[in-house]
Amino acid sequence: MPDYPGSILRVEYPADRPVAVLTLDAPPLNIVTIPTREHFAATFREIDHNDHVRVVIIRSAGEHFTSGGDIQGFLEATPEYLSHLADNVAAPERCSKPVIARLIGYTFGVGLEIALACDLRIAADTTTLGLPEMRLGMIPGSGGTQRVARLAGLGRAADMVLRARRIPAAEAQAWGLLTDVVPVANLDARVDAVVDELLAFSPLAQRCAKQALAATLETPLSTGLQLEGRMYGYLRTTEDFREGVRAFTEKRPARFEGR
Repeated sequence: MPDYPGSILRVEYPADRPVAVLTLDAPPLNIVTIPTREHFAATFREIDHNDHVRVVIIRSAGEHFTSGGDIQGFLEATPEYLSHLADNVAAPERCSKPVIARLIGYTFGVGLEIALACDLRIAADTTTLGLPEMRLGMIPGSGGTQRVARLAGLGRAADMVLRARRIPAAEAQAWGLLTDVVPVANLDARVDAVVDELLAFSPLAQRCAKQALAATLETPLSTGLQLEGRMYGYLRTTEDFREGVRAFTEKRPARFEGR
């Protein structure tokens, strides 16, 4: 992968588990630069072709996920470039593997938009969500308006975006924006436990499930049902499904191999 000067993203592939860990590493605020966005998208392209990686974790260094994007960088970029920023942020959504956002402290602007593009959002109880762009005479530009409205409803999205309102973790969970909220001391243990859950399932089934779920936002019900049915039929032919049936019958954990 090429270098991305100015990126704050650190990418690790731990030897002990088939995961990729992407860390926003410029504490205390982990301000997301333009090169970070490019690096982020390129990393996900690499991960999608890495058969060793089964689950992706996006996290941060320090007490805050991120306070948002590099405002000065926006002034230096062209309007045409900025209009396509959402493509980079959507990389977790396009990824064929489960993606977990580990959130803590400030999760503002592009940080929230990244988290909303992930499959699961596990947050410390210190987490605060916000889309502050209105204070700059701007709107969220990397999926914030669209994903908040789809997850929480149009009224709540308007309340959050138009007022640039900060939403504490408990309220965000009630809105459906967060999967789980735990005390800070339990955050890493909770993320690890969810990773272990995900690793126990068939990677083929997970890939199909992500595609089917994504279709609910982009296709009519009839088309989505056809896609789901085709995937259901495909999975019937896999060794993972046969192993799952054997394990169920023999009352033991399944040993999926992704084939």
